[in-house]
Amino acid sequence: MTSDYFPCAVFSIDFPFFFFFVLHQMRKTVRKLAKCFPTAIVSGRCRDKVYNFVKLAELYYAGSHGMDIKGPEKGSKSNKDTESVLFQPASEFLPMIDEVYKQLVETTKSTPGAKVENNKFCLSVHFRCVDEKKWSELAQQVKSVLKDYPKLRLTQGRKVLEIRPTIKWDKGKALEFLLESLGFANCTDVFPVYIGDDRTDEDAFKILRDRGQGFGILVSKFPKDTNASYSLQEPDEVMDFLRRLVEWKELSLRTQSRM
Repeated sequence: MTSDYFPCAVFSIDFPFFFFFVLHQMRKTVRKLAKCFPTAIVSGRCRDKVYNFVKLAELYYAGSHGMDIKGPEKGSKSNKDTESVLFQPASEFLPMIDEVYKQLVETTKSTPGAKVENNKFCLSVHFRCVDEKKWSELAQQVKSVLKDYPKLRLTQGRKVLEIRPTIKWDKGKALEFLLESLGFANCTDVFPVYIGDDRTDEDAFKILRDRGQGFGILVSKFPKDTNASYSLQEPDEVMDFLRRLVEWKELSLRTQSRM
């Protein structure tokens, strides 16, 4: 990567990145990154939850698999020239999602370890703590509720069942929206980098591959079929990669200042 390129960083933050963000060094690294490049966090979780966890006002946040997008808070250093972005393509589904959430909580309470999470524009039924013998039964419970809601669709992530509106929107669409909102969609000197560890991040990896712009990085300890161009094994390696991006940018600025 040469100094002619202007990267922008996007990464997914779900399990285990939520827990890794507790570390002061990771938060510090991402704050430095956001000062150098437009930086976004895309998550399947509720945007407000992600923000309250990360607590960095200078980032772009896309919660509910990209169905709830907001830019940096006014007054933050990275928001000098861009108004705060706010996009919610599934607002009309909110009453339905709240209704289904209540039904799922009631229906799944007989399954020990199951947890239903309301992520505002989508729902998550976590089965990480459910006995493996009960997984199929839990899935049937969820399907029994959704059969009366054809406008909602069921997908599966890593030990989680996701319920989302049937609109054509995912993390890939959210990435495209962010690039367009920032004016980077047709720029040949912008290099988007998307880092993620979940099956739902494949949509974003595919967008970058199809556009021939930037690349995706899969975080996984094991080889997987993926649309990402590269891989890192664990969050520690992600932090090291982000640090190197910041160092590259700082070196580039010092070099330019001497010219």
